[in-house]
Amino acid sequence: MPPPPLQKPENVLKRAQELIGVNQAPAALNLLHEHITNKRSRNAPSASLEPVILQLLELAVEQRKGKIAKDALYQYKNMSQNTNIATIESVVKRFIELAVEKVTTAQKKADEVQSSIEANTSNVDDLEASETPESILLATVSGEQSRDRTDRAIVTPCLKFLWEAYRTVLDILRNNARLEILYQATTFQALDFCLKHLRKTEFRRLCELLRNHVQTAAKYSSQMHAINLSDPDTLQRHLETRFQQLNVAVELELWQEAFRSVEDIHTLLNLSKRPAKNIMMANYYEKLTRIFLVGENYLFHAAAWSKYYTLLCHSASSIATGQSKKSDNPPATDADLQKAASFVLLSALAIPVISTSRSRGAMVDFDEARKNKNSRLTHLLGMNQAPTRGRLFKDALSKSLLQRARPEIKDLYNILEVDFHPLSICKKISPILTKIGADAGMERYIQPLQQVILTRLFQQLSQVYETVDLSFVQSLAQFPEPYQVDRSTIEKFIMNGNKKGDLAVRMDHSTGVLSFDNDVFSSSKAGHTGSGAGSAESETGAVQRLQNTPSEIVRSQLTRLAKSLFTTCHYIDPEMNKDRIARRNAALARAKAGAEQEHIDTFARKDIIEKRKADASKIQADRDRENARQKMLREQALAEAEAKRLAAEQKEREEKRIKAEHDRVRKEEIKKQIAELNMNDKAIELDLNDIDNIDTNRIRAMKLAQLEREKNDVNERLRITGKRIDHLERAYRQEEAKKLNADYEKQIEQDRAIYETVKEKTLREAEAKHKESVELKHRLSRLVPEYESFRSSLHERRRDEFEKRRRDAERELEKQIANRKKEHRERKLREKREQEERERELREAEERAAREAEERAAREEARKAEMAKLKEQREKERQEMSEKVALQQRREEEALARRKAEKERGPAVPIRGAAETSEGRRPPVFGAGKWREREASGPTDGDQPPPARAAPFVERSDSNDRPSGAPRLPLAGTKPSWREREAAKAASSGDAGTPPLTADSAPPRRFEAPRGAPMDRGNSSRGDSGRESPAPQEKLPSGGAGKYVPRHLRK
Repeated sequence: MPPPPLQKPENVLKRAQELIGVNQAPAALNLLHEHITNKRSRNAPSASLEPVILQLLELAVEQRKGKIAKDALYQYKNMSQNTNIATIESVVKRFIELAVEKVTTAQKKADEVQSSIEANTSNVDDLEASETPESILLATVSGEQSRDRTDRAIVTPCLKFLWEAYRTVLDILRNNARLEILYQATTFQALDFCLKHLRKTEFRRLCELLRNHVQTAAKYSSQMHAINLSDPDTLQRHLETRFQQLNVAVELELWQEAFRSVEDIHTLLNLSKRPAKNIMMANYYEKLTRIFLVGENYLFHAAAWSKYYTLLCHSASSIATGQSKKSDNPPATDADLQKAASFVLLSALAIPVISTSRSRGAMVDFDEARKNKNSRLTHLLGMNQAPTRGRLFKDALSKSLLQRARPEIKDLYNILEVDFHPLSICKKISPILTKIGADAGMERYIQPLQQVILTRLFQQLSQVYETVDLSFVQSLAQFPEPYQVDRSTIEKFIMNGNKKGDLAVRMDHSTGVLSFDNDVFSSSKAGHTGSGAGSAESETGAVQRLQNTPSEIVRSQLTRLAKSLFTTCHYIDPEMNKDRIARRNAALARAKAGAEQEHIDTFARKDIIEKRKADASKIQADRDRENARQKMLREQALAEAEAKRLAAEQKEREEKRIKAEHDRVRKEEIKKQIAELNMNDKAIELDLNDIDNIDTNRIRAMKLAQLEREKNDVNERLRITGKRIDHLERAYRQEEAKKLNADYEKQIEQDRAIYETVKEKTLREAEAKHKESVELKHRLSRLVPEYESFRSSLHERRRDEFEKRRRDAERELEKQIANRKKEHRERKLREKREQEERERELREAEERAAREAEERAAREEARKAEMAKLKEQREKERQEMSEKVALQQRREEEALARRKAEKERGPAVPIRGAAETSEGRRPPVFGAGKWREREASGPTDGDQPPPARAAPFVERSDSNDRPSGAPRLPLAGTKPSWREREAAKAASSGDAGTPPLTADSAPPRRFEAPRGAPMDRGNSSRGDSGRESPAPQEKLPSGGAGKYVPRHLRK
């Protein structure tokens, strides 16, 4: 059969809620799970699927179905990760919240059960009787209290489900850059869960799960949306997660997991390009000190304290100079620095001089493993070389730790490392140990300090004594209570030192005497200078010595002989010393001569190195950008290809679904029609396997034929049945007519007997009822006087009460009426005041508007007066300018007249070839002078050109009538333009009857061009071709030819 049609998410959710309403939550959960995991649900929008998945998660948490919830979350993530990330975050958060609420509810329920048990126990009278055999047997076998059993039965299943929920969510969110913040938040919640409920096993599994996720991310970094561990932000989030993991591991005292977390942090710090914050590194070193102390690795414990103190000093200087924020640095007050310095010095003093680890003999593999371990620990601390006891002390002295440390720690350092006092070393240290033991943080160093004190005691005794009594040594090694050491402890320490090769002591148990080895040929490293350190002593020696031992004298005999011979040669052969001094001076001179050049070469080499580094960095940056761009392009191409593929698949699936739906509907219709045909006895034989080849028209025809046959059969059966019923009914009536009279008589007798019986019964019942009523009347008649008196008294009481209530009601009514009147009067007064206030505001607004209108009118009048004044001033300026122009024209005319008169009085200029043409015109003369002179000579009387129109100054009545461009001002000393000169010449050479052009009679200028009127070509050579200039046309007053009319007078 084909699959059922896909239901909408809304319908599925509604059906699930109906099932929940009838207490069928498992069925509702299965229904929602089938809808979410259905392949056809992938195309549904996430907005409609989100309520479905939330309801599913609620049911799964309630029923603790972790597998169903995990499967549904995976399916929902696959459906929504490419479209809507926010819905995945909300669903995951809701899932965790539901699981946490379930645990909280279970804990409250367990507390209630336990409190009820305790209450029942406290209410028992006989405590011995409450101990039943079953309870005694259960307590003996289980060994648990009732609280533990209650938690195991109620709380543990919920805790297990919450742990599975955290694992499921972390698996879903891993290696997805868009869900990275939610992944970190979920990790923090899981770590807090392990810390709150002390789940050590789950914490180990969680740490391993996080490591696997990081390895998987590095392995599948090329996937779409995969996290990039080279991203500083991503690496910072992983660092914060690992630091939180380290804190939880230390709180749970899981030191192996803490050390693995430290290794993870160190790996991430090496990958990070951004330096970690000082506060995070301080936490890192502080946790390392605790880990090394628990592992009794005192050497690296002291090195971690030294790094922690260095970081505190750096933080204090950074905060003081303002280079970093206070929130990014650990607290570095004087008290913190003193405490850190004291711990640095005390941890360095507590480093055992003789190794306390078990001896493995001379095993090369063990030494190699130990070297590798030290190398790993050195790298974890960020140090270049493995620390030693001597280096730590040298570093502490260089940092002036003795001045910062506590006084008792400073005294302890002086006693153990500076002074030589074998007989009183323990006596001097005892009060210091008492002070150290009083501090809970420093008390842990007393046991390793005892080992160091015993080592110094034996080293110093070996410098003074050859043999010593063991009881004497025991009397010297006296410590305060409760840190006393017994004889067996001292013997065990001596044997361990001899086995390690750090001590050379022989012990005679019969006499109880200790003999220090003085063999001059002893090869024990205890006889070496400073070799008493075992695995941690400095190679320069830290044992205080009074004199050399015989073995040291023999061992250094050749060295002392060589030094003596060298000194003797210097005294015997002075030339040798001179040659040595000369060679040294020559070397110094060469070094001094080449120092400057070497300095320059060094700086040049430094510049070259810096340049190469910069070039390499630039090339690397370009390569990284190119790789990022290529990766982005590849991702875009993959995303586009994936989108196209998904679209094609979606389209193909849709087409197949539609086709299958059509086929299914067609087959269902055919099957329904066939089933309708086969409902009667005469079934039609059709092959259902060959249903694809059956046509609906054929089935319809067969159906019509069958219906016709059925109709005919029914009609025939009805005819036969009707005929048979008619005959049967006629026979019945014939037989009935014979027996009707007898039956009627019998019925009358039966009815009369029943009537008599009922009548007699009714009469008896009525008589009995009457008697009872009469007796009841006589019995109740005695109560009538009492009833009447009670009713009258009751009426009196209720009348008084009614009158009292009526008077109270009337008083209350009058009071309410008075209050209402008072409120009405107050309301009227308030409304009147408000009305007066509104009228006042309205009057003020009208007065203000009137004042503003008057002010605007005054301003408008002032502006008009100012404009009139300005217009009058401009009119006066225009008149003055027109007078100046007229005066300038008259002066030019007089000057031209004088120049013309002078030219006529002067000698004539001879012109070669001055033969006139046949038309009376002279040929053009080249090089005959300026054009003013040619124009001044003028044409002949018969060929006078028409006078040119002058362009006098045009007066304008309004400033808006100005021509485009700046106006020309006739300033003093300015030469007249050529148009004005042409107009003057034309006026002077015209006819006597032509009136002179003045400012009032001259035609107006043209203002079409910014440079003034166009050029008059009347006297040019191009105008002599015989063409006559057209007569001037009379223009209209709006701007045509004729007298100029101002614009404000044209109407």
